[in-house]
Amino acid sequence: MTSKGRVTIREVAERAGVSMATVSRVLSGNHPVPASTRARVLRAARDLDYVANAHARALVGGGRKMVAVVLRQVTSPFYAQVAEGVEAEAAARGWLCLVGTTGGDPGRELEFVQLMREEGARLVILVGGVVEDDAYRERVAHYAQALASAGARLVLCGRPAPDPDIPALVVEFDNEAGARAITGHLLSAGHRRIVFLGGLPGNTALDARVAGYRAALAEHGLGPEAAHVVDCGLGRAAGHRAMTELLKAGGVPGPGETATPETATSGTVTLDTATRDAAYPGTATPGTAPARFTAVFAGDDMVAAGALRAIADAGLRVPQDISVVGYNDIPLAEDFNPPLTTVRTPAEELGRAAVRIALRDPEHAAGAHHLLGTHIVVRDSVQPPPPGREDGGSTPV
Repeated sequence: MTSKGRVTIREVAERAGVSMATVSRVLSGNHPVPASTRARVLRAARDLDYVANAHARALVGGGRKMVAVVLRQVTSPFYAQVAEGVEAEAAARGWLCLVGTTGGDPGRELEFVQLMREEGARLVILVGGVVEDDAYRERVAHYAQALASAGARLVLCGRPAPDPDIPALVVEFDNEAGARAITGHLLSAGHRRIVFLGGLPGNTALDARVAGYRAALAEHGLGPEAAHVVDCGLGRAAGHRAMTELLKAGGVPGPGETATPETATSGTVTLDTATRDAAYPGTATPGTAPARFTAVFAGDDMVAAGALRAIADAGLRVPQDISVVGYNDIPLAEDFNPPLTTVRTPAEELGRAAVRIALRDPEHAAGAHHLLGTHIVVRDSVQPPPPGREDGGSTPV
């Protein structure tokens, strides 16, 4: 893809040494053209990175009213809800919706954006938090400029624009405010030892949730040492492994202790052996140390699902022994055991808004930023800490 101005059919004709009418016949595929001429025109179009203007094609009835939504995966309830919102809003307007998955691979994302540009998609929507590094900033600026040059539009859904000047619409929800509210809910119930389970340093969505968690602790008069973040990533398996290891190792590390993942991909979390021995004399064997936290804030509901299973496997009860909250309010959250208190994010509305706003005011959508709200859904997974454990007294494991 190119980030230069839009290449015109006249430039292709000049490069190929033919008339604009010949270029049009070759690109439309509706008229017989000598093979050598066709090859020359196609080579010129490829060399110039020419893509037919989607808006111009629409004026003559040849444009596609098509939206493409690009997700990390479709098995995640959150991503599935966003895609459903995009599809519903597109269908209501008589547009088609295509869904692609990347598995988190930037190369696949690039290929999908390029394909949709070539196929004339009017909107390309990229969904979900990312690691906002220099490579991401360069990549998104590249996407936005290249799509704009083809008469298309980039929408960042649940992820930030690296530069407000790039031609991309941003629609996201307030991750930090939601995290601050749910942490405040735990603090109001009397919890002071709260672990954040599911950090992923550099990921924009999770970093915002961690920031909200830390802000709530500070607002309630707790120092920085009260924050305990376990970087295990997202997903049920990660939550289960991390929670299991925390319980075996004795729970949240105190000041000066560390909790680190063995690998970012597996989500396994352990305490350094020397740290554990110093913190829990005589308890070097995993499984004999007391849990020193009273509540878990899971980075999303699937992490919470894994944590609930691990707590049950350890013979503990939620919320009687440990309170647990999540994030996103996926449809299954109310069917967890117990039903999960969580933050409801407007996942389907996020997808709907991405389409609606981009099409409502196409001339001014580029560079705009729209922030949707969140709210807590209170169910049965939180209660005050057991008597004597308000400040993190032990629970047998």
